[in-house]
This record gives sequence, structure tokens and C-alpha cells, in this order.
Amino acid sequence: MGTLIKISSQEDIFPEYRGTPIELLLGYHNLNWEYSQYTEAQMLIGMCMDHRKHLRIPENFAYIIRSGGANLRYTEFKVSYAIAVGGVRYIVVIAHNNCGMVNLMSKQKAFIQGLTESAGWKKEWAEEHFRYFAPMFEIGNEIDFVLSESKRLKLRYPKIEVAPMYYRLDDNKLYLIKED
Repeated sequence: MGTLIKISSQEDIFPEYRGTPIELLLGYHNLNWEYSQYTEAQMLIGMCMDHRKHLRIPENFAYIIRSGGANLRYTEFKVSYAIAVGGVRYIVVIAHNNCGMVNLMSKQKAFIQGLTESAGWKKEWAEEHFRYFAPMFEIGNEIDFVLSESKRLKLRYPKIEVAPMYYRLDDNKLYLIKED
């Protein structure tokens, strides 16, 4: 588990992130820094597809991959592309509270009903679809998942700085996560 660190001033940003695009992200989003102009992405941001989150960042500042639960396992080629071709050296993985990918099994009935009624699927197709994919996308606890996903990416890309963050829907702010 990790401890959430509120970023209310530049001094709250961890020393290892100062002078990096990670500091800029926190400055733009939480501290309302004036935007600089960018012609190339400075970082990759992996975050949940949830519609309730919006980052305050300048145009062209970051590649953004949005995937349920900020799970980048199944978009790894895109991560590799951003690094190899896009030249990014910083990745931020952002989880958020009240994520729909937590406790997916409790949503099975609604998922199946939604696909049959809204998408016109046969019930059997929807059931099989859920059984096959839910285990891949279940993230458990948001903070634990974002910490483990960040560690996984650090091992996969050892020269890349990877920072886990948390987005609180209550205040629309980013928090750093200090590992306990």
C-alpha cells in the first residue's frame, strides 16, 4: 500500500521528479502553472478511460493512453512506440478513486445485461466475453495496482523514469504515492 501525498506547492514534489516533465505535469495540473509551448511530447501518461478525469496540460505535452484502470499491459506496443519513436523518457501511471475496474465480478450481471440490451449481443456471447476478459482487466485496489504497474514498467524499461500517481475525483487533483 502507499500513502497519498497532496501536491499543494512545488516543495511537495518529490526531489527525484524536480526538473523533469513529471514536475511540470504536477505544476500544470495542480498548481496552475502557466503553459509552455511544446512541439514534441515530453512524457507518456497512462490513465484510466473514465470520463470523470481531465488533465490540465498544454497541447503537445504528452502522449496519453487511456485504458480501464490505467492498465497498460495490453497497450505495451504503444508504450514502446512512445519511447522508441517518440523519444519519451518519463512515464506517469495514474489511478483514481472509485474505479470501475475494481471488483469487476460484482458488475457481471450489469455488464451482460448492458451488452445484450444496448449492443444487441446474445446473452451467451456477453457471458463468454465477460468470463474471458474480466480477469485480465480486474485491478483490485487502485493504489496497489498503480504501484505494481509502475514497478512492472520500470523493470520492462529500465532507463525510463516511471511515476505512480493518484487522481482524486473529489478535488480533481493529482497525488504522488509514497510507498510504505
